[in-house]
Amino acid sequence: MTFVSTGGTAPETNLQGAIFRGLAPDGGLYMPARLPRIPEEVLQSFPGMEWPQLASTLARHLLAEELDPVAATSITEEALNFPLPLISLTDRIHVLELFRGPTLAFKDVGARFMAHLMAHFRGAEAGPLTILTATSGDTGGAVAHAFLGIPGVRVVVLFPDGKVTPRQEHQFSTLGENVTALAVEGDFDDCQRMVKSTFRDQELRARITLTSANSI
Repeated sequence: MTFVSTGGTAPETNLQGAIFRGLAPDGGLYMPARLPRIPEEVLQSFPGMEWPQLASTLARHLLAEELDPVAATSITEEALNFPLPLISLTDRIHVLELFRGPTLAFKDVGARFMAHLMAHFRGAEAGPLTILTATSGDTGGAVAHAFLGIPGVRVVVLFPDGKVTPRQEHQFSTLGENVTALAVEGDFDDCQRMVKSTFRDQELRARITLTSANSI
């Protein structure tokens, strides 16, 4: 699968390059150049399929060029090991409850999948990796819990001091191990600017392996 930057000038890369670089060199976000077409018979099998099986099936088809079927299934089942119930309000209105993960944020879905994907690509012998993220509350907890305890990975969470809820701050500031939380005097935009400026610091990036797990 080929990924291109929304900035329009960065070189194309693959899935592994996109997730480990974080932001593209031109400051844009990586997006798939195209999504693989899922066969009609596979789509027809989705209704009534249990959530873990559905997620694994999608991963195997969408990431077939990057992951073998066994790896895609394993990553999906380990990362998305919590229910995502579809609640029917009427015959035509349904709500997918994405707050069932460990931090009660919808970002648990993406953050946990990304963490397990990174662990798969890095392997056991890779050098240290720093995940730098800014948060207004929910991203920090989701990313911190997703990468907690993964060998060779350090998580640094920047958050605006006094501007997240006590529960949110507790989720990412009390874990210890490989997670560090830093309170910033300012607002979320200040935290975000610090992250982006860090990614533009080529001297720093030459010394440490750095990536992000942000909404950005």
